[in-house]
Amino acid sequence: MKHVIVVGGGASGMAAAIAAGRAGHKVTLLEKNEKLGKKIYITGKGRCNFTNGAPIEDFFPMVMSNRKFLYSAFYTLTNQDVMDFMEAHGTPWKEERGQRIFPVSDRASDVTHALKTALDEYRVKVCLHTEVRGLLMEEDRVCGVVTQEGKIRSDAVILCTGGLSYPTTGSTGDGHHFAKQLGLKVTDLRPALVPFTCKESYIPKMQGLSLKNVTLSLYLEGKKKPVYRDFGEMMFTHFGITGPLVLSASSQVGKYVAAGSGILNGTIDLKPALDHEKLDQKLLRIIEEMPNKQFSNFYDKLLPKVMIPVMLELTGIPLDLKLNSITKEMREKILTLLKAFPLTVTGTRGFKEAIVTQGGISVKEIDPSTMAVKRFPGLFAAGELLDLDALTGGFNLQIAFSTGDLAGRSIE
Repeated sequence: MKHVIVVGGGASGMAAAIAAGRAGHKVTLLEKNEKLGKKIYITGKGRCNFTNGAPIEDFFPMVMSNRKFLYSAFYTLTNQDVMDFMEAHGTPWKEERGQRIFPVSDRASDVTHALKTALDEYRVKVCLHTEVRGLLMEEDRVCGVVTQEGKIRSDAVILCTGGLSYPTTGSTGDGHHFAKQLGLKVTDLRPALVPFTCKESYIPKMQGLSLKNVTLSLYLEGKKKPVYRDFGEMMFTHFGITGPLVLSASSQVGKYVAAGSGILNGTIDLKPALDHEKLDQKLLRIIEEMPNKQFSNFYDKLLPKVMIPVMLELTGIPLDLKLNSITKEMREKILTLLKAFPLTVTGTRGFKEAIVTQGGISVKEIDPSTMAVKRFPGLFAAGELLDLDALTGGFNLQIAFSTGDLAGRSIE
């Protein structure tokens, strides 16, 4: 039996503590907050999408950073293992759109409760309100931690302190600080799965409008090939854009707008099911059906109500013009706006609104088969603290559970 200290009581920390306890070790879990799993409570809008029901091999394309590193972790603790664990510990689950897995209750607290039940089962000692301020070292070996109350010695330490996203939950970069003190490489940190801010003054006018079945394309200035293009759902806000399409885009192209390093020109295809020619035919039919109506009524059956004043303004056609007076050039302008509604991405909403952190301790510092820090015996790291992140859909929590579990079960 070894004494194992786990630093951080989030998803990866609890998984690590449970695995180490199950292996027969004496485990102490240190958490600086007043409760465990603080970030779990706010994931999935409080419902907690804790994994995905897709085959485990389908998880890898959803990982944005260092997907090959996760082979051992994902196959050691699979998504099915996580679902079985939740069921066995009093949290039955259900599958929703996109194979997202949620508790049947729709309560994130039930996920935390299942994990706490297992911590009790394996007699893990949980110390809340306990902030770790440093690591204890003896001849390049980690042998414990320093807290506000003094030193705690151990045979192994597992760092699960999270990234920088949602800092109010305690994710304040402590683990990155410890890693840098040891001379470990920490890659650039930036917010991911985060809303975008936009330049245009007309976007706040559509605040709250959700667009379904549209195509969002993003371009670097002066380039014709998009750096991101996908089909799905998005929403306008008082600051810019958000929603599934936007969050996915931020994980893939966030580096282009990080820290104000540049802007991205964007377009929304509001009618992706119709090509240019078919949409033109549809516009002509509207004109034929209502030749004497004013242009102010033109978009009534084409667009959501809140978007119409913005589109009328951008089109620049006199509102009292009769539809039978619309010229081919005017129609071309309407077509362009429907197929490429313009916006300019100026930045992100930062770590305060980011679901995950992109970047972290370089995976080159970590043994992927054990989560051990290669240069420092006795030290392990897991979860969002590492340079690992994925798209939405339960994949990030699976990374946390799988890497935490692998770290915990690797202690010998």
